[in-house]
Amino acid sequence: MKTKVALIALAAALLTQPVAAQVTRTEPVQQALDTEVAVPADTAWPGGPIALDIDATDTRRGIYTVKQTIPVPAGMNKLTLLFPEWLPGNHAARGPINLISRYNFTAGGKTMTWMRNPLNVYQIDVIVPEGAREVVAEFVHTSPITGSEGRITMTREMLNLQWEKMSFYPAGYYTRRIAFQPKVTFPDGWQVFTALDGMNRSGNTVTWDTVDYETLVDSPIFAGKYAKQWSLDDDVKLDVVADKPSQLKIEDKNLKTFEKLIDEADVLFGQRHFDHYDILLALTDRMGGIGLEHQRSAENQYEPDSFVKWDEMDWDHNVVAHELVHSWNGKYRRPEDLWTPDYRTPMQDSLLWVYEGQTQFWGWVLAARSGLQKKETVLGQFANAVANYAEGQPGREWRSVADTTNDPIINARRPVPFSSLNRSEDYYVEGALTWLEADQIIRKGTGGKKGLDDFARRFFGAIPGDMGINTYDFDEVVRELNAVYPYDWATFLDTRLRQPNQPAPMKGVEMAGYRLVWKDTPNPYNKGRMSGGKYLDLFYSLGMNLNKSGKVTGTLWDGPAFNAGIVNGAEIVAVNGEAYSDDAMKDAVTAAAKEGAGPIALLVKRGDRFDTIEIDYDGGLRYPWLEPVSSGTQPFDRLLAARTAG
Repeated sequence: MKTKVALIALAAALLTQPVAAQVTRTEPVQQALDTEVAVPADTAWPGGPIALDIDATDTRRGIYTVKQTIPVPAGMNKLTLLFPEWLPGNHAARGPINLISRYNFTAGGKTMTWMRNPLNVYQIDVIVPEGAREVVAEFVHTSPITGSEGRITMTREMLNLQWEKMSFYPAGYYTRRIAFQPKVTFPDGWQVFTALDGMNRSGNTVTWDTVDYETLVDSPIFAGKYAKQWSLDDDVKLDVVADKPSQLKIEDKNLKTFEKLIDEADVLFGQRHFDHYDILLALTDRMGGIGLEHQRSAENQYEPDSFVKWDEMDWDHNVVAHELVHSWNGKYRRPEDLWTPDYRTPMQDSLLWVYEGQTQFWGWVLAARSGLQKKETVLGQFANAVANYAEGQPGREWRSVADTTNDPIINARRPVPFSSLNRSEDYYVEGALTWLEADQIIRKGTGGKKGLDDFARRFFGAIPGDMGINTYDFDEVVRELNAVYPYDWATFLDTRLRQPNQPAPMKGVEMAGYRLVWKDTPNPYNKGRMSGGKYLDLFYSLGMNLNKSGKVTGTLWDGPAFNAGIVNGAEIVAVNGEAYSDDAMKDAVTAAAKEGAGPIALLVKRGDRFDTIEIDYDGGLRYPWLEPVSSGTQPFDRLLAARTAG
């Protein structure tokens, strides 16, 4: 009874309590954003040619001072300017607008109001006063001073001026329909190299013919205090800048490999899609490294002593061959979803396994055919590629080559903790191995009468005398392959490139009469690369790479080091009780392969913590090589053999 009374009293008390105030929750509603971008018009910019004046003399501080004079049509009250965002050859939105500063816009000497579009930070809107006929834009582009800030483009000895990194263009028009009048002032006495036409020099100021913006962007400058030019034929020049004058010396026999490269490319493609071509080459470790394609030139970088230590630096020579091929593959023939009318329209990279993959293939092949690289070095590059997919990339289980074509946009070559799991831009090298297999299918099917050379001549040679941009799609690639040799190319390419978890791409090497083997010494390419990069490659033994001080720079997912808990950034302090050195580490790996040797003991520092970690590995040092399966000339040997005499 007492319990019942108590419950009634409690209920009454609760009913008399004041009702808690209702909680207020403000909830915004999304409004439509003005993100629509009109398709540019294929009509001329009505304002007329834009004057672009750059002062590139401040090499001490790395500053380019820029002035653009932009004529505007009558009645325009707002000028919308774009900074190039989606950059050709970068396959992604990498325009460094962060390096542009001190904006100032004037008309008739009066400062004008400008605003950045918050939905597109590459867009600047300038309010144009009534009656103004031109807008003057002044700003500075600051070259990175250290590598951590970006690629260094200006040193005390040289510079690499890329127009798209320091200019704006009017929105709404195809870039090929916007005229520019370029002018640059250089440091006293510097030589200047570019593919632009109509060069006229007055003192240290250089002007060129009026040119459309698309061609301007495709015509960068190398200039330097120490520079030299060689003619490789009537229309092709080798333009070299160096950190030191002594580095410009090259033996005649080595110079002739560049000449032979041009000859071999002519034989391969049959037609040139340029009227003249400049191989721009920087011998430097001060200016940032580069390999970037253009239709009438290419930007290339070798290590500083690559000329004077030619044989020792053989591993470093391939970029010139690769970028030369791009004049045909990538610049002239271009995937239709990658071509864009301006530098705001997003690029689509779905066919980079043609654009970059076949360029990688022909870059290797032409380097061997011309002698720019020794055959043994090129075989080493192929060996590294095959080994990577045979044992070094578990990410192939989940990610196709085709999906890696999105990696320039997804990752922009930033380091990741476990690149072997993520995969990276594998359309280059796995693409090349796929094209090697295609070549061998054609050669086998035609009894050696045809090969991928025939496809290259048809596909990239295309229209004689054409210096434009000729786009293609997947279906055209298949049609042209079938025109060379009938085969189910659509299924072949789809399976190899668009499907994940495929067998390692070794079939082309095997059909070419070679096989992958493992040795305890590095192949010529690997040896040179380790020496030049100052690191120790233990990727296929302990599953990690180390720099000279023992810091881990890469680990193989599910490899011995990974499974022992060693990751990027850890430092190997000691090996089996001995202070770390490359030799100590290699000796320990070799000794562990002997019967009864036991695990390798590593003292590992990670942050402030030291751990002794044992790795139970007995496989010895392992480096990939390719070797012929039998004596005599193999199909691979014939593929890499010169096509020209002399």
